[in-house]
Amino acid sequence: MSENIGRPIQASAPESASAIGRQGWDRQQMADRLAQEFQDGWIVNLGVGIPTLCSNTDIGDRDIIYHAENGVIGYGPVLPAGQEDLHLVNAGGQNVSLNPGAAIIHHADSFAIIRSGRIDVTVMGAYEVAANGDFANWKVGGAKGGGIGGAMDLAACARRVFIILEHSTRKGEPRLLRDCALPVTARGVVTLVATNLGLFAPTGDGFAVRELAPGVTFEAAQAATGAPLTEFS
Repeated sequence: MSENIGRPIQASAPESASAIGRQGWDRQQMADRLAQEFQDGWIVNLGVGIPTLCSNTDIGDRDIIYHAENGVIGYGPVLPAGQEDLHLVNAGGQNVSLNPGAAIIHHADSFAIIRSGRIDVTVMGAYEVAANGDFANWKVGGAKGGGIGGAMDLAACARRVFIILEHSTRKGEPRLLRDCALPVTARGVVTLVATNLGLFAPTGDGFAVRELAPGVTFEAAQAATGAPLTEFS
């Protein structure tokens, strides 16, 4: 692995680059770390996939209101089999609990909350994130079907956009890039990115390393990233 650290990743990534991309946190640990960035009183929208794991995080005495596009406001952790209410799901279709003071509202009213700018942060998954804060999460090149959906409303109207994703594709190719190659969801909106390798902030020219997961070196993170990394200051 060490002989490849520092070399740019090619389209067909070497096995060592793939191994680097699999280091670090698991998905729940990624979500736990990102959730530590939520501030007391925030309304937090959690998108489909890894973002929903944030609702499982112990946030201590902070009051975080989790919002789902389908109209669940103030939900809690995903419930295990046997404890779930089959009529109560988050945006990803997972059965969740309700926190005290929670509300169920119409889908249209849920999007009115989004479009009126009341969401403090939206956490979304993505295929790619660019150094200038662009991100792509709705279409893979050449794929048919599906649409951009509510991601465009959230990206345009939320006060902050956090992205959480695996650092590399299954082929070992980087997801943090100089520029997105896939169709972009929104431009220049991403403020923070959590991956299995660490926490990163787009700088325009690359990404600043806020934190690295245990066992991950700066050199290894750079080898798995398609844009320059810098120390956070």
